[in-house]
Order: sequence, then structure tokens, then C-alpha cells
Amino acid sequence: MKKAILYLVMFFAIQMIVTFAVMGVWYLVKGEVPTNQGLFQVICAILYGLATILVFWQWSWTPVSGNYLKSRPWGVFFWVAAAAWGFVLPSEWIQEQMPELPNYLTDTFSGIVNTPGGYLALAIIVPVAEEFVFRGAILRVLLKTFGAQHSLKNAWMAIALSALLFSLTHLNPAQMPHAFIVGLLLGWFYWRTGSILPGVVYHVFNNTVSYILMRLYPNLEELTLADFFGGSEANVLKAVGFSLLIFLPALYQLHIRMKR
Repeated sequence: MKKAILYLVMFFAIQMIVTFAVMGVWYLVKGEVPTNQGLFQVICAILYGLATILVFWQWSWTPVSGNYLKSRPWGVFFWVAAAAWGFVLPSEWIQEQMPELPNYLTDTFSGIVNTPGGYLALAIIVPVAEEFVFRGAILRVLLKTFGAQHSLKNAWMAIALSALLFSLTHLNPAQMPHAFIVGLLLGWFYWRTGSILPGVVYHVFNNTVSYILMRLYPNLEELTLADFFGGSEANVLKAVGFSLLIFLPALYQLHIRMKR
């Protein structure tokens, strides 16, 4: 458990160090604090993502090998992507049934999405870095701490705790419910395969969908699912049901294909 806390602290420490370093360099070069917040956030996200991957890799906090790829898990990757696609609407529908939660990062995300390099930061580097930390390091040690090899219940306790930490570290209430549910899925992927790669595929696909939607709909936070389906709640439920016909079979296929 102490190692899991250490990894979490290091995750935040790297972000803070990189952010202050970029701010310092920005001031030295331009003689002012960052005024282009989108560009500033993109630079910080790329650099602290890469720094996180490097630190966790070099210090062996997240073991890296090519063994899982040698098993040719292309079917797993396909169904992981299908699960990510199929869960977009159900997740949003669940969120809409809950009390509205404050979104403190709307302007931040908007700035990143509309800045060159935003996709690289939001949908590639940050997801990979988070999988290194939350599945490859934190969940890995939690599974050992909880004795997951001896008990299915203990495995899910470790997965649930890692998902909770994953959701809380987003520091944005509006994101936390979705992040927790996705954290459970990503934890299950890691527990069943011993690799962060299925989680990376899901995470990248999930963030890519978010990026595309934010690019297409600048006022996305103000829209509901009904706005996309002619104002009809019946159409929303049909779309959610159709999505579940993708999501649930994908989970079944993953259950079959992912071997512990």
C-alpha cells in the first residue's frame, strides 16, 4: 500500500515540477506569465506525460516487456475498442441521470482542444502516462497487497480502489463518475492480461471520441443527449440500447479472450 501511495505522490509531483518549470522558462523567454493558456496547458501535458512515462519506466515502477504483444492480442484490442465505442452513450446517459456536478475544467479542455498538439496531449500521451501510473504501477501493487491471486473478491477490491483513485485524481467532479466506471474496466483489463496495453487502447479511443466531440461541438457541455436525437427521449433510449448491443457483447468477447 505504501508503494501505491508513493506512486500517486510521484504522479502529482512530476506534474507540479513540470508545470513550474514550463512557467519559469515561459517567463524567461517572454518576460511574462503564460497568457496563451491553451498552448501552456498543451506543452505542460505533453512534457509531464512524457516525464511520467520515463520515470515510471526507468525506475521499473511499471514493468515493460513485449511478452503480451508476442501473444498477438489483436482480437482483444478490437473488442476493447468496440467496448469503448459502445460505452460512450450509456456513460453519458448515466451521467445525465445523476445530480449535476460542477465542471471546473471546461475552459481548460476547450483551450487544449483548440490548440495545435492538443490531440497528441489529450488523446495519446496523457492516456498512456495514466495507464503507466494507475494500472501498471498502482493497481499492480494493490493486487499483490490484497492477495488478488487467491480471491476474486480481493481482486475487485484492489480494482475498485485503483478506480477510485483514478477518478479522484481528475480533480473535476463532472468527470469523476465516468472516470470511476472506466477505471473499473481498465483495472479488469489489467488484472486479466497483466498488461497495460488493452487499457491504453481503450483510454486512447475514449479520449479520441471526447476530443472529436469537443472539436465538433464547442458548446458540448451545454448539450444533452436529447439535443443530438431531435429532442426525443425515446430516441435517446433507443440509441443507448443500441450502444449496449455493442458494449455487452464486447465485454463477453473480452471475457473469453483475455486470459489470466
